[in-house]
Amino acid sequence: MLLFSNEIAAQIIKGQAIAGFNLSQVDGDEVYGFKRIGANFGAGAMIPFGKNWDVSIEATFNQKGAFQKAQYNDSLNGAYKLRLNYVEIPVLIHYTDKDFISAGVGVSFGRLVGVNEWEHDVKTDTDLNSGTYDQNDFCFVGDLRLRAYGPLIVNLRYQYSLVKIRTREFTNLAGDTWERDQFNNVISFRLIYMFNEDRSRRSFQRDEE
Repeated sequence: MLLFSNEIAAQIIKGQAIAGFNLSQVDGDEVYGFKRIGANFGAGAMIPFGKNWDVSIEATFNQKGAFQKAQYNDSLNGAYKLRLNYVEIPVLIHYTDKDFISAGVGVSFGRLVGVNEWEHDVKTDTDLNSGTYDQNDFCFVGDLRLRAYGPLIVNLRYQYSLVKIRTREFTNLAGDTWERDQFNNVISFRLIYMFNEDRSRRSFQRDEE
């Protein structure tokens, strides 16, 4: 940010209103598939630092977790549900081509604000204060954006934890035990409404003249 401070100071910051949903799973929990649906919404800002380049920062509420329906007709039916609620701050660098398609990459810091877990359709004692899950989630973020109409942007985003969120021990019916580290794995589909794009574009064009 400091390296581009002179260019940034002359630009008008673009605002973002964000709403969408996640498809998520937790790698390492012995449950497979992006089956947990969760909310993803918040607000952000994009700061131009070149003709086609922006830095974005967001504040979002982001629901992650895992889901598996019952597999057997008994008390140990294999059903599993996990809901992890985070408040997140993603920071990305974006490149935009022809004011239509944008690709971005960055990192995100998430703070855990809520936990609910069910095993075999029975709620566990896991909560925010139990220490079962790490309070922080540091993620890699990949981002693709397509302009739909005017200031409305269609956004596809991928996130993966860079640091484990939990280490869990598993035991099967034969008595065998093993441990696995767990990581959030999330695909997001979002709509973004942009503010101040025209003013920011005109400001950059004036600076080029």
